[in-house]
Amino acid sequence: MGSGAPGWKTGRMSDTSSDATTPADATAPAPSPGTDAGSGAARPAVVLDVWCELQCPDCRGALADLRVLRERYGDRLELRLRHFPLDKHRHAFAAAQAAEEAAEQGRGWAYVEAVLERVEELDRTGEPFLVQVAGELGLDTEEFDTALIDGRHILIVDADQAEGKAIGVTGTPTYVIGGERLDGGTSQEGLRERVEEIADRLLAESS
Repeated sequence: MGSGAPGWKTGRMSDTSSDATTPADATAPAPSPGTDAGSGAARPAVVLDVWCELQCPDCRGALADLRVLRERYGDRLELRLRHFPLDKHRHAFAAAQAAEEAAEQGRGWAYVEAVLERVEELDRTGEPFLVQVAGELGLDTEEFDTALIDGRHILIVDADQAEGKAIGVTGTPTYVIGGERLDGGTSQEGLRERVEEIADRLLAESS
């Protein structure tokens, strides 16, 4: 999942999406199983929610596993970034909003990866670094800065965090697949293998 990969966005946008989308209208009829609400296209058979925060060194360590998963499963596995900023990281909430704005501008995953790869700079510099990375990726930095000031993405981040707490997420990264929660905040040893085991089972069941 290099910087050329499609962006992914909390809940509303995944690594299989090329740009940001808005939530489906609550009054619209439910899509048929296995189809996308907006297009009627087939959905990936398996969804992996990755509860993450962009000031977390452990989340940076998870990038390699996520690359392997994407390479192995391709479009059969939908990777969804879910925000879970931790109180101990003072720039994490702003970074989550920044990731949302990057996704709005079409470079969500590229931005997430770029920030995670340079966690130490985020630690030292804070919000100016978030805007700097946006510029390096060719994003509209003026709009980016405005988004961080006006808080237009706060509700999305808050909703993700609330959902995470409701299902028992306490640290990052945490993976949720097939209804099973896998905590990678303490140790990531064996987690990718467990994700693959569950994904293989779910794919077999759906075939």
